[in-house]
Order: sequence, then C-alpha cells, then structure tokens
Amino acid sequence: MGVTMKKYLLATAGGAGLLWLIFGLLPAQALNQSDLIDKKIANDSNDENNHQNSATLTVNNSDQNLEINNLDQDDELAQITSVSQLSDVQPTDWAFQSLQSLVERYGCIAGYPNSTYRGNRAMTRYEFAAGLNACLDRINELITTTTTDLVKKEDLITLQKLQEQFAGELATLRGRVDAVEARTAELEANQFSTTTKLNGEAIIAGIAATGGAPGKSNPNPILVNRVRLNLTTSFTGKDLLITGLQAHNFLGGADGSGSMQSSLGLASPLLSSSSARTSFEPQFPGLNVKNLSSVGANSLELYKLLYIFPVAEKLTLFAGTAAETSDAFPAVTPFYGEGQESISRFASLNPVLRVSGGTSGSGLASAAGFIYSVSPSLDFRALYGSVNANLPQQSASEAVPGVSSTPLGAGLFSGSNVVAAQLTFKPSRNLDIGLNYSHSYHELNILGTGLISGDVGALSGVAAGTPVTLNSVGGTVTWRFSPKLALSGYGAALFVDDSSNSVNASTTFTSWMLGVHLRDLFKPGNTAGIIFGQPLYRTDASGTAVLTPAGENRATPYHLEAYYRFKVSDNISITPGAFVLFNPEGNSKNETTAVGVLRTTFTF
Repeated sequence: MGVTMKKYLLATAGGAGLLWLIFGLLPAQALNQSDLIDKKIANDSNDENNHQNSATLTVNNSDQNLEINNLDQDDELAQITSVSQLSDVQPTDWAFQSLQSLVERYGCIAGYPNSTYRGNRAMTRYEFAAGLNACLDRINELITTTTTDLVKKEDLITLQKLQEQFAGELATLRGRVDAVEARTAELEANQFSTTTKLNGEAIIAGIAATGGAPGKSNPNPILVNRVRLNLTTSFTGKDLLITGLQAHNFLGGADGSGSMQSSLGLASPLLSSSSARTSFEPQFPGLNVKNLSSVGANSLELYKLLYIFPVAEKLTLFAGTAAETSDAFPAVTPFYGEGQESISRFASLNPVLRVSGGTSGSGLASAAGFIYSVSPSLDFRALYGSVNANLPQQSASEAVPGVSSTPLGAGLFSGSNVVAAQLTFKPSRNLDIGLNYSHSYHELNILGTGLISGDVGALSGVAAGTPVTLNSVGGTVTWRFSPKLALSGYGAALFVDDSSNSVNASTTFTSWMLGVHLRDLFKPGNTAGIIFGQPLYRTDASGTAVLTPAGENRATPYHLEAYYRFKVSDNISITPGAFVLFNPEGNSKNETTAVGVLRTTFTF
C-alpha cells in the first residue's frame, strides 16, 4: 500500500479509533462561573461554614443561603509530553497503556496545571469534542510533516476489531446522544428563563401552648402555613437579583387578635410582640405596619427585592426596597434557619440584628450597603435601612393619642431608620465570631425586635408616641468541637434613650443565649439543638422611665428549648420541638409557659 493511501487511512480509521480510545480518558474541565453560581443558589442552609466566607454575600432568604462569591477563574489544561508527568496516573490503571500511547505517540492529551489527570471524573460532550479535535489536529500535523509510515497494519487490525466488538455499544450510545439532544432542545425551547431560577419553601406547622398570664385558659392548638417562592436572576454571572414572594395565614393585626401570643395573654397590647413567638412567624402578622392597614390571611406579598453586585475584587454592594438585616449579615450561629433549625424567634439570631424590624419576615425596610472582604477570614459589612422609604408624607391623623396612622414616619432619610454594621472573622478553622453594632431612630417608643412584650413601650412609663434612639451592641460566637458538635451563643445590650425635648428617660435591655448544636444525629442530615438563655430584660432605667411596669412582679426571664430535625428526603424535613418560658416577659405573675411545635418543611 502506498504512503498516500496510508495517510488517508490514518486520517479516517485512526480518527474513529482515537474517538473510542479517548472516550473515557479526557480530563473534565472545571465548572464555569455561571455553573458555580447556580450551584451556590441551591438549597444548602445547614452548612455552618457558608456564613463565614469573607468574600461572600449571604442572603438568608427562605432558609436558603443564597450566595454570590468572588469566584476564581477555571483551571486551564496544560499539554504534556509524557504520561509520567501525571501524578495521579499509575501503571496499574486499566487505561494506562491507552493513555500512554495517546500522550507519547500522538501528543494530544492535556493535563491540569497541578500535574493531575483526574481520569475518574465525568466528561462533557464539549470536553470530548475538544479532546478529539486536539488529536485530529496532531494527526494532521504528523501527516503533513512525515513521510514514513505512521500507522502499522497491526494498529488498523486492532481498531477494526474494536469497532466490531463495540458496534452494539456505539449504536446504543448514538441513540442515547440523539435522545439527549432532542430532550435538551425541548427544554431550551420551553425553559422558564435563561437568566432566572426558581426555588421555594413551604412550611406547615402545628403549634400548641399552655400557661401564660393569670386567668387565661390554654389556647386551642393551631395549624399554620408559610409559603415562599424565590426568583434568583444573574445578568452577568457575578451579580444577583433576588425577588421573593410569600403568603402565610398567621393572624395578629394591630392589637394581636387571633395570635397565639395574645391568647396566652403574654403579648403587648399593640403588635403582638412576645417571647412566645415561633421562628417562622412574621413580626407583624395581619398588619401593614407602615400605615396600620390590615392584611388578610394567605395574601400574596413581596417580601424580598434585593440586588447584589461586585464593584471590585474585595468590594460588593447591595440595595433593595424589600430587605432585612439578616440578608447581608451572616448569622454565625447554626441555630438560624426559620424552616430548618430553631423553632423559636429567641434562639435564631442575636437581638441586635432584629432591632428596627431588621428581621420582620416581610421585607419591611428599604436598604443599601456594602461588604468589604479584608481577607478570607475577615470581612466588614454595613447598611442603612429605612422602614418608611415609600411614604412621601406622614399622616396627620392619629391611630391612638400621640401616634400617627403612619407610625414609622415618612421618607427615605426621615422617620424610623437604622444604621447597622457587622465585623465577621474566623480566627481559626473551628471558631466563628460576629460583632454587631446598630444605631437606630424610631418615631415610636418601641425596640422593633418583636422578641418580648416590652418591645412596645420600651421606655416604660413614657407615652407610646415618644420617639426614641437606640444604640445596640452584641456578639455571636460558634465553636465547632468537631464536624458534628458545635457550641454557640450570643450576648446583646440595647441602650434606649428618648429623642424628644419633653421627657428625659433611658432604659437598658440585655439578653444572652448558649446552646449545643448537633449534626448527623442518629442519621446523616439530621440536626438537633438544645438552647438556654435569657430573653431581653430591663436591667436599668433612669429619668422618667420605670424599671418595672405597674402591676408586674419583676423577675428574670429564662428560655429553654430543644428540637430535632430529621430529613425525610432531600426536599422534606420534619422538626418536632418545644420551648419553655420561665417568668415569661420578666413577670413572675405569669405562669411558666410551654410552646410545642411540629414543623414540616418542603423545599424545591
């Protein structure tokens, strides 16, 4: 056979044979940035380390930690000349000889910069095409530069035998590829969006309670729900627009009517603030607190609208008209997760994050801020939020004497607002620390945390319409003894002063919590928590403010909680749990109160 004929055989039969040889041997390329962001948007709220990436904006939204990272560029493949350059390829590997032939005979196989081949990784069709093209280019080069025989007769016979032996498998693969291509074309033609992904969460829970204020009968058990749908959109692959919709059937309104807290007699006379509140209950159920209008059960509302975008390697900005402090600040504690972890509002977050309705559960504030990543283990975050940015003017009418029917004021830079900051650092692999400061102004005599009945009328003995200024400090620490055991706790102090010229009053509130968090308890994926602490409690009062409201017996309140979450499947979890309140609301006249919860969470 002439040299010319052999060259053509090499370009045809050789290409088909090489296709089979490299089919399982090409290295898989790293995912691109868009794919990595898609994976980060997946539901992974229980990963304790997610909150500590200093280059990450964590959006704690529907218990799904939606993150956008400063991602590294993909590893580039490097051409090699000898199979010995690949550190993870051994002569005992079943495909060693085939790989050695492709590398040393044809020079058309690439490895990774770290001298690995990663032969066990899956291969995409793109990678297959790239590898085949590289081999064919090399063969063409050999054809044009060589006059000697490039392919031996034995090689052609071997290739022919391989084609005959694997004819059935190749035909099956062709059929599968055709089916995949047809299915892909159908999905692309009918996809929801090329830039937007949909995920959601549905909570169905039974709640029962006993105890409460003297003379109150135990309320009937209730069945409640909360459903959230989240649209996450990326326009550049590095930014993120979050749009969240929700509906729930919790009741309350301006006077707390229909709420479990009101039935127990523990709630404030306005807004149903109480230490008996569950973690997944909105702070102002049944009420638009901006104008005191009622909101019906299971009404659809926009609870999240937030845009996040990087402007420099270490600097990320965010802004939105429906946001919460916890969207930008890592929780640090593993007990955070309204649909997955702690069942009480007390245990989920440091109270400083909740000041000014910072975690209202309904996207109360318009906010803007930044994240500056000092180093992989240290970042600083700050925001400004206004809870009345969409109101051009405060109403002249009064809901109650001295309180406007738009009680939070009006305008982006007037009325109730908050400036908050958090320094998050990780001094060691197993230790996470978050330090918080918040400065806020309220048109009302209120803390805005929703944690205790004393939240409303924070300066006891002072009129409800008295504006106040809060300076709040707190810290949260989590120490992981092992991957399955963590100790976590927080401490907080809220300093409240009147902001009017008519009175001179101040009050200090303190709170602390300590708990043990367990992962993979009895079964992988299951978690549990045991929590003890002191809810917010007045520890000091001066001026016209009083330490103990009239009719109460002052006593330090305590909170004890336990829960166990077990995974039924990747998308369903069930959490039974209970918490007990001793001296509820800091009043020993109130009976010891127990609240039991059976929460089922569906994620999709």
